Amino acid sequence: AQLVESGGGLVQAGGSLRLSCAASGFDSDDYVIGWFRQAPGKEREFVGDIYWRTGATTYANSVKGRFTISRDNAKNTAYLQMSSLEPEDTAVYYCAARLPGRWSASSTRYDFWGQGTQVTVSS
Repeated sequence: AQLVESGGGLVQAGGSLRLSCAASGFDSDDYVIGWFRQAPGKEREFVGDIYWRTGATTYANSVKGRFTISRDNAKNTAYLQMSSLEPEDTAVYYCAARLPGRWSASSTRYDFWGQGTQVTVSS
């Protein structure tokens, strides 16, 4: 399986950005796509996830109400729509995939990772 991300960039505080995660090589729709981010000097942080089969989503409290995760079945692509961005959202953003099961925000549960894309929010 493979995940390819795109859509990062530089945006001003209060602005919006959409990241894409193109998935390939999965045998079924029974998997979870998670979004994580890692700022310099900090640990990788869970942002949210989506269960591909149903579209059910979960969000970290820090982004709830500002970020939205969705997926397009026809394009095999997941999206992270980010709004009301803050300088604290600056990080490298990753998408990752895991099999469903007991829910976890831990990055160690994920088996496949995208290459990451830089998001920089200026004040």
